[in-house]
Amino acid sequence: MKHTDTQLSDNLRAVQARIAAACVASGRSVDAVQLLAVSKTFSADDVRQVAACGQRDFGENYIQEGVDKITALQGVAPALVWHCIGPMQSNKTKLVAEHFDWAHTVDRLKIAQRLSDQRPAHLAPLNVCLQVNIDGGETKSGIAPADVLGLATEVTKLPRLVLRGLMTIPDPVDGFDAQVAVHAKARALFDEVKAALNLPQFDTLSMGMTGDLEAAVQAGSTMVRVGTAIFGGRTYAA
Repeated sequence: MKHTDTQLSDNLRAVQARIAAACVASGRSVDAVQLLAVSKTFSADDVRQVAACGQRDFGENYIQEGVDKITALQGVAPALVWHCIGPMQSNKTKLVAEHFDWAHTVDRLKIAQRLSDQRPAHLAPLNVCLQVNIDGGETKSGIAPADVLGLATEVTKLPRLVLRGLMTIPDPVDGFDAQVAVHAKARALFDEVKAALNLPQFDTLSMGMTGDLEAAVQAGSTMVRVGTAIFGGRTYAA
């Protein structure tokens, strides 16, 4: 779908207003929550238009598609910040390590080790979040909450990674209070791990999307991942 500049700009402003209102409603500073614009399936030109409105951070679920956009948009200034938010198989870690600034979906030590080993020396260390299966969904990626501290401790030892926090994608639930309750579990785990590790850079709780960002902000999210409300509905190839 072809977007107009004003369409994307208006959508972005509306999402920013939602985040600000959610921060005020939960007694937080209006700049306490970062917006990650999820651009999967949308074109490099769409990303360029949203970047022109001041958005810097973009999330990609499909690694090769993300690399293609990163390459196409290398000349954009100020530079964009790219987050891998999709599943990572071992055969794709090199692409993530070489091209992305963040990886949100680390859920086992083998993947973290490969990312560290494959991160080019001329780049800053890769920012990583551990993906947690916070509500125990059987088909979902992510480490069990009980195993997070152990993995986090090992990841902090890897030289080319910086452990920044946790990421969750809970199954949808009905009602604001129910959404807050699920996200509050992630916030409690985040606080527990942060206290145990005592790392100042452990500062990111990546949770909340278009449908539940207000609840996520209420529960303490520091980064919401929003695609549909900015770029519109997605159409997938058959």
